[in-house]
Amino acid sequence: MTDTSDSALTEPTDLTAWDLRGTLVEKLGIELLETRPERAVGRMPVDGNTQPAGLLHGGASAALAETLASIAATLHAGRGRAAVGLDLNATHHRAVRTGWVRGTAQALHLGRTTAAYEIAVLEEGSDRRVCTARLTCMLLDSA
Repeated sequence: MTDTSDSALTEPTDLTAWDLRGTLVEKLGIELLETRPERAVGRMPVDGNTQPAGLLHGGASAALAETLASIAATLHAGRGRAAVGLDLNATHHRAVRTGWVRGTAQALHLGRTTAAYEIAVLEEGSDRRVCTARLTCMLLDSA
C-alpha cells in the first residue's frame, strides 16, 4: 500500500520495515495509502471508532491526523532521525456515523529541526470535510 517509489523511503524510514502490529494504527484500522515527506494519505473506518452517541470520535480523527503527519515528518527527518509531535490542534466540522474517513497530511514547513502539516479529514465518498488539524513535529537525532 505504501508508495515506495520515493527515494526517501529507504531503511530505516521505509514504512514497510515498521511493525505496526499492536499499535494505535492497527487498533483504529488505519490504512496507509500514500507516504512521502511532503504528503501522507490514509483512511480509517468509522465503525469501531465512535463515541457512545454513535458518531466518529473526535479523538479518532485527531489520531488519524497525527499518525499521517508524524509518518510524513519521520520520512522528512531521514536516516538516523525521528519526529516527535509538539503541538496538535483539531477543529471538528461535522459528524460522521458510517463509512470511512480519509485524511491527507500536506506539508506546510519542512525544516531542519521542525516540520508542520495541515491535515484534512474528509468523509469518503462525499468528500465533505469532517476535521481540519495541524501538527508540528520536532525532528531529533535518534538515540
